[in-house]
Amino acid sequence: MPSTTEAARAEPAGLSRLRRDLHVAWLAAFAVGLHLLEAALPPLLPGLKPGLANVVTVAALCLWGWRTAALITLLRVVVGAIFLGTLLAPGFWLSLGGALAALAALALGALLPGRGLGPVGFSVLAAVAHIAGQLGVAYVLFIQHAALLALVPILGLGAAVTGTINGLAAYTLVRDWAPPTDATHGLAAP
Repeated sequence: MPSTTEAARAEPAGLSRLRRDLHVAWLAAFAVGLHLLEAALPPLLPGLKPGLANVVTVAALCLWGWRTAALITLLRVVVGAIFLGTLLAPGFWLSLGGALAALAALALGALLPGRGLGPVGFSVLAAVAHIAGQLGVAYVLFIQHAALLALVPILGLGAAVTGTINGLAAYTLVRDWAPPTDATHGLAAP
């Protein structure tokens, strides 16, 4: 039987769920804010943005798992499109296609044995999959031309670079957010 001190410290299940939902809401709002900020920036290359919201997605994946990361990502895409006025416009479908491809890649990456990829690996994987998903949607819905494949090496390399930078930011966020656990891939606490 738990002592009175332990019972007082134990949090009711409903409150634990509320705290988790609050974290998800704040992270989704932060991801939407980064998405809106990024929409105002000029592209690094035509078709290539830095993917700042990927930092939030990867941190959520490492801290709370794939479902939380997927929820944050889908909220970011839909709410961001509503705020930008692009819901159901071509940019929305490109964003959604990239997000779904990135989430699929993250789901596969999370199945790797051991510690998995860590924040940098997950970020690079998501960034490259996002570009692949966007190019796939662009080909299927908008430009059915083989010349679209000429963009793959340039955009893939750009995605790997931005994914690495974002992964380092996600690493810092994960490291500073929580003490090391299996869910955070054993990152050392500061």
